Amino acid sequence: MIVLQPGTASLALLEEIWRQGRPTRLAETARGPVDRAAELVARIAAGSAAVYGVNTGFGKLASIKIDPADTATLQRNLVLSHCCGVGEPLDIATSRLMMVLKLLSIGRGASGVSWPVIAQIEAMLEMDVTPVIPVQGSVGASGDLAPLAHMAAALIGQGEVFFGGERMPA
Repeated sequence: MIVLQPGTASLALLEEIWRQGRPTRLAETARGPVDRAAELVARIAAGSAAVYGVNTGFGKLASIKIDPADTATLQRNLVLSHCCGVGEPLDIATSRLMMVLKLLSIGRGASGVSWPVIAQIEAMLEMDVTPVIPVQGSVGASGDLAPLAHMAAALIGQGEVFFGGERMPA
């Protein structure tokens, strides 16, 4: 098991993870910053203030406030609406590395993602469950919205995954 500390992973270590597919998890020291950020986002979202993308629409719909009972549906729909990749899937090793890189990113505690999401990604890595991520197509300047949407879809039981090398519904 490789234990990662956000901000310290070397390129050599990431290459080892990519080549060998070893189970990977975040260091427990990441939990504090992650929990604090998640609690902050939850507290703000529970308030009456509009929080872009949490309890509002997106883009031109940013001024539309979403009812608290509908915010989970909003988030689910956001993920699914960005699952627009096409073509052959990334190879499993690259998809796994993408998951590890996402762990390192959200493990810094600046995103507001809760620890159970991290635990889900870790469990998928440990059990050899890898999202099917198409190689083509993305949305936005960063170029990673569609690939990350396919990864997030697998986390919520949507889309497809590879399990033990076999492609199947999530």
